[in-house]
Amino acid sequence: MKNYLNFETEIKDIETELEKLKDPYNQTGLSEVDTQKISETQNELDEKLKMIYSNLDPWQITMVARHEDRPKSKFFIDNLFEDFIPLSGDRHYGDDKSVLTGFAKFNSHSVLVIGQEKGDDLDSRIERNFGMMRPEGYRKTIRLMELADKFNIPVISFIDTPGAYPGVGAEERGQAEAIAKSIECCMKLKVPTIAIIIGEGGSGGAIALASSNKVIMLENAIYSVISPEGCATILWRDPKKMLDAAKAMKLSAKDLLDFKIIDEIISEPLGGAHRDRNLMLQNLKNSITKNLDDFKLMSPEEIFNNRKNKFLRIGRNKGFISNLDDLSSFKIKSNNFYQIFKFKKILILGIVLVLISLAILMYFL
Repeated sequence: MKNYLNFETEIKDIETELEKLKDPYNQTGLSEVDTQKISETQNELDEKLKMIYSNLDPWQITMVARHEDRPKSKFFIDNLFEDFIPLSGDRHYGDDKSVLTGFAKFNSHSVLVIGQEKGDDLDSRIERNFGMMRPEGYRKTIRLMELADKFNIPVISFIDTPGAYPGVGAEERGQAEAIAKSIECCMKLKVPTIAIIIGEGGSGGAIALASSNKVIMLENAIYSVISPEGCATILWRDPKKMLDAAKAMKLSAKDLLDFKIIDEIISEPLGGAHRDRNLMLQNLKNSITKNLDDFKLMSPEEIFNNRKNKFLRIGRNKGFISNLDDLSSFKIKSNNFYQIFKFKKILILGIVLVLISLAILMYFL
């Protein structure tokens, strides 16, 4: 059974009619299939999909990114890679089922694959914790990324999470520290890293694995510091204002490409990735192949500097620094506040020493 979003009512009606036309059996028995009518209805469906999906607002894009039928990380791992060997555990606490990790072959080359997995039904979603990683999940990925770096193996990550798990147990086990260490590990690697946001890219839970040489988004994916509902609750005390929040947050792939936060948008089939999974697989495979080829002639140091420069360049206006092409030697200069603070510190220390000297002198007199 297909799942439809609330703005897809007309699409649902047309598809229902199309299914009836394709079925040679009806309530009155066997009937002839009207191929001309089927063709006309199919064309009508394609036009409706094109009209609706070419004019999605940010909240509708968010709904598509969260679509129940949208292909998840496990689907891409199973169909894009060969000889996938899953590896588990962080060697400290346990395993985290919300993230799939292991080595595999892509175009006959070894790669490390990381995939945040939400699950496809209620049981699997509970098992996968709805894609919300715990500290042991991030520590597992750190362990394997360091192993990949040691053996010069590229890292490919699939991002699909509403955010890191905020439970008490996760906080007790050092959730924030694990996320920070994961970001640090991603930035220090000297092998090519590619992060693909396939659905939701939520906050630090996503960027912990998306600090990569190439950050790629599917056309109807989202990437943001907080969910639209969370943003609306904080700003307006009203989660129903999620449309206003989604517009203000600039969370769509197109907006993020304009801001140069991501590097590429992968086109989705008409109506979303779930409507033609095979086409989505082919588009994604072509993108990964192209991006891995970009690093073939780079040395480890060049790969590292490529990633460092990419993130240092984000948000910097022209004229802020002289050379935007190479930021590897960029350093933050001490500001006036620091100089004033340092001077006051010395002044206070001097006064204290004078007072102590006077006290000692008066004591002996």
